Amino acid sequence: MNNINADIFKIQSNNVLPSQGKILISEPFLCDETFGRSVVLLVDHTNEGSMGLIMNKRLPLCLNDVIKEFNYINDIPLYKGGPIGTDTLFYLHTLSDINGALPVGGGLYLNGDFNAIKKYILQGNDISGKIRFFLGYSGWEYEQLIQEIKDNTWIIAKEAPSYLLNEEIKDMWKDALGKLGSKYETWSRFPQIPSLN
Repeated sequence: MNNINADIFKIQSNNVLPSQGKILISEPFLCDETFGRSVVLLVDHTNEGSMGLIMNKRLPLCLNDVIKEFNYINDIPLYKGGPIGTDTLFYLHTLSDINGALPVGGGLYLNGDFNAIKKYILQGNDISGKIRFFLGYSGWEYEQLIQEIKDNTWIIAKEAPSYLLNEEIKDMWKDALGKLGSKYETWSRFPQIPSLN
């Protein structure tokens, strides 16, 4: 019993610097309705601040609930991008030819010409793994995010677009943390509220 390394229970960030295109993985015990067990893609990160989209929190809404042109397409899910601007639609995609889209890195793009996105969908193209829609976004002032990382709220990693846009999100947080190996893999199995276990 004396051979247990107590450090395995000490939550620590992994000392990787945040940057556009990387993900923030919430620490295992963060009991926050929005960010607990979340995976956030940083779509922008500068000295002014950061913007991200929560990749693994699906809303009980579909795209046709908010945009009537899609009234006969009822299976395009909406995700909770974050607590800011929840009346604003954002879309992350892999379509490199959309005018005005912001490159995020790794073949991912944010927003751009919505009419082109709409046309792509209405032509019957499969969007699975290619486009995801969000209401709201997550935002931090530069020092705020850096402080949260110092406080060990976030672990930083990199993921492939195919993984981030995969519709199987149930285990995304656990898988993203587990891929970092070592104690992170152990943490991925911890209950969020240990006293309820």
